Amino acid sequence: MPETPPRGAPPSFPLGRLTAIGAVLATLGAGFAYAGGWLSPGRITPGRIVDALSERGGDPTGHRRNHAKGICFTGRFEASGEGARLSTAPMLAAGRYPVVGRFAIGTGDPVAPDASGRVRSMAIRIAAPDGQEWRTGMNNMPVFPVATLEAFYELTLASRVDPATGTPRDPQAVPRFVAAHPEMRAFLGWAGSAPWTPSYAEEDYHALNAFFFVDAAGARRAVRWAVLGTVPPEPRSPAELQALGPDFLGRDLVARLGQGPLRWRMVAQLAGPDDPVDDPTRAWPAEREQVTLGTLVVEQAQPEASGPCRDVNYDPLVLPAGIEPSRDPILLARSPAYAASYLRRQAELGQVPALARGAGAGR
Repeated sequence: MPETPPRGAPPSFPLGRLTAIGAVLATLGAGFAYAGGWLSPGRITPGRIVDALSERGGDPTGHRRNHAKGICFTGRFEASGEGARLSTAPMLAAGRYPVVGRFAIGTGDPVAPDASGRVRSMAIRIAAPDGQEWRTGMNNMPVFPVATLEAFYELTLASRVDPATGTPRDPQAVPRFVAAHPEMRAFLGWAGSAPWTPSYAEEDYHALNAFFFVDAAGARRAVRWAVLGTVPPEPRSPAELQALGPDFLGRDLVARLGQGPLRWRMVAQLAGPDDPVDDPTRAWPAEREQVTLGTLVVEQAQPEASGPCRDVNYDPLVLPAGIEPSRDPILLARSPAYAASYLRRQAELGQVPALARGAGAGR
């Protein structure tokens, strides 16, 4: 199902509500930026991150700056109730909760061929009856490439593309970066050995950052969660995927959902006493305890241009009571960067006024 770029699409709800949402996000983003020192002279700002993400090929106007090409879905989360002993989050109590989500490929180009996306992602928003939300963005890679905001920014700059030719500005920039950052070995090992699949349904997706589940007594346990697919993967070569056309992932998703819902088992891995909670480049040992939180059920897919996920900011720090963020610097940097990207693309779509446009761009 080809992605229709949302440029110029009409607002899906009133301008006043969007402006209010933008103001809240701007305030939250500014708070995290101040806490992290981003507003100090010479430091990396959310706007600089978004600028760098915007220079990796294609025209990102009106789109997310990372994982720019995607498709919406709706469904439900069927909580098992097992997570309720670890967290008071309302959507971990046994029951069914509505979900609005998005599949995407890891690219800055909203019309990139699907076969170019080594990294694939799933983002979901789970809503509880009392209005609390749990938003999370997950990737099919099991570890993040780098551990600090500075390294992520440098890697993004190294990945910039010449808009006139579509080729890297500096072909040696990424190899130089990799040589200087041995923490990338785990990610590169996955990228070089993991199977390429022809379907979003054939992937597991991992929340790479650590969080804390907080129970009714106030006890905190560090966790990482993931959704594990139930569709056996059928690996293909990159050349075979290219032969499927530029938009095979969306078409496959729609075709599969035409046969019935797709399911993923959601699990939380509990950290051991010495496991790092602030470094997403390091996986925890596989033997750590895992708790099945429930089943994610994907029921329907919609084009992003008109779908329910288009105006959702999947900020991973939008959390219910009972789930708290760790001090992982990559996690804390995501919230203000997401806010900047959200406000910028909404301004480009004409959905927020010029004042918010300037604030969202971080300039």
